[in-house]
Amino acid sequence: MLDSLKKMFSGNEADVPLNTGSKPDISRVKSAELYEKSKTYFPGGVNSPVRAFKSVYGTPLFIEKGDGCYIWDADGNQFIDFCGSWGPLILGHNNPKIREKVTEVMQNGMSFGAPTALENELAELIIKNNRYVEKIRFTSSGTEAVMSAIRLARGFTGRDKILKFEGCYHGHSDSLLVKAGSGLVTFGETSSAGVPKSFAEETIVIPLNDTTAIEQAFAQFKDQIAAVIIEGIPANNGLIIQDEEYIHFLRKICTENNSLLIFDEVITGFRVGFEGAAAHYGVKPDIVTYGKIIGGGLPVGMYGASNAIMAHISPDGGVYQAGTLSGNPVAMAAGIATLTELNKSGFYKDLNNKTQDFVASIQRFATARNYKFKVFTVGSIFWFAFTEKEKIQSADDIDASSMEKFKIMHRELLNRGIYLGPSGYEVGFVSSAHTKIELEKAKRAIFEALDLVFRSS
Repeated sequence: MLDSLKKMFSGNEADVPLNTGSKPDISRVKSAELYEKSKTYFPGGVNSPVRAFKSVYGTPLFIEKGDGCYIWDADGNQFIDFCGSWGPLILGHNNPKIREKVTEVMQNGMSFGAPTALENELAELIIKNNRYVEKIRFTSSGTEAVMSAIRLARGFTGRDKILKFEGCYHGHSDSLLVKAGSGLVTFGETSSAGVPKSFAEETIVIPLNDTTAIEQAFAQFKDQIAAVIIEGIPANNGLIIQDEEYIHFLRKICTENNSLLIFDEVITGFRVGFEGAAAHYGVKPDIVTYGKIIGGGLPVGMYGASNAIMAHISPDGGVYQAGTLSGNPVAMAAGIATLTELNKSGFYKDLNNKTQDFVASIQRFATARNYKFKVFTVGSIFWFAFTEKEKIQSADDIDASSMEKFKIMHRELLNRGIYLGPSGYEVGFVSSAHTKIELEKAKRAIFEALDLVFRSS
C-alpha cells in the first residue's frame, strides 16, 4: 500500500501536457497561489499526502465551500463531489441537521476533558443497533482507533505478532507501516522512514485472498499471532472485494488458533450498512474499528468489542489508552445527528440502489464501447479501474500503468465539474445528497471523459 502511495506523490505538478480535450482547463490561479504559500508552511504544502495531487495533473484545489453534493474551490469552480472528505460525508456537505446539532451543542462549550451525556447518547445509538460490539471507546481518529485495537489484541492474548495483508492500509502507526517481503509468508519490511525494523518484525504481511499463505503463517508462527487485521472491505488501494468464503475462512482459522480477528471498518463502517462489512459478510470480528462517518465530518474514531475483551482497557484493565479530545461534545453531536439519519428505515436501501443504478449505467456505456474499464462497487462505494478483469482481489491484480489513464480522466472530469479523489487508487462515494439530476450530469461527464481517455490511448 505505501509503495502505491509513494508512486502517487512522486510526480511533478508542473508537468501538465497540453489539453487535448473538448473542454478548457479550469482556472487554478488562486489555488496555485495558495499552494505556493502553503509549501512554506507544510511539508509538500499539505497536511496529508494524498491532497498534494502528485498522481494527477495540476496543482491541488483549495476548497472554500461545500453544500449538499457540491463543493467550490478558491477560483470559484463548482464540482459535483464524489470524494466526500474521503468518505465521512454520507449525508453530503453542510447537512442542516448536523450543522444545527453541532451549533446547539457548541453554545455550551467545545471541550471539557470530562464525561458528557453526549458520549452516552452516541454510544447507545451505536451499541443498540450493532450486534458486533458490546462496549466501545471513542478516539479522535481512525489511525488512533486501529493502533489502540492492536494494543488491546496484544494485551488480551499475551502475544506480540500481528498479521496483516498486502494492499490493506490501517493508518500510519509504526507497527502497520509495513509491506510484504520477498516470500509468501514474511515479516513486514518498513515502508516509511522512522519506523524501527524491530517494530516491523512484529508484523507478518501476506497476500490477500490466499488461504495457503495464512495457513502457513499460523503454522510458522504457532501461538505467536495476537490478531489478524483486515479492512472490512479493502478500500484504500482500490476496492478489493473479497469473497464471503474467504472472510469466513479468516474467522475460522483465527478461532482455531486463539487469535483475534480485527475488522478495520474506518471506511466501511456505517457506509455499506449500519453494521458495516461485518453484517455484509455475516462474520463477527473480535474487535472492530470505526471512524469517518461516526463523526459526521469531524475528527473521530472508535473501537469496540465484547465486554470480556474491552474489560482489558484501562481503567478497568491493564491496556492503557487515553485521549484529551476523545468523545468531545462537538464530534459526539455531529455523530448523533448523522447516525440518527442513517438509522431511519430505508436509508441504506435507497442510497445503495441509487449508487448501483449510477455505476451500472457507467459500466454499460464502457462495455458497449469495448473499453477496458470496470466499475467495482459495494454499497455506496465505487472504484473506477482500467482493466478487463472481472475481479480484483489482491494488490498484485492492480495494473500500475493503468493509473496514467486515470490521470487523464481526472483532469477531464475536473474540467466538466466532477470531483474525484486525486488518485486512481482511491474509491469514490455517493451520498444521500446526490440527486438523480446530479448523477445524470456526472454520468454524461464520465462518458465524455472515457471517450477522451480511450481516444488518446
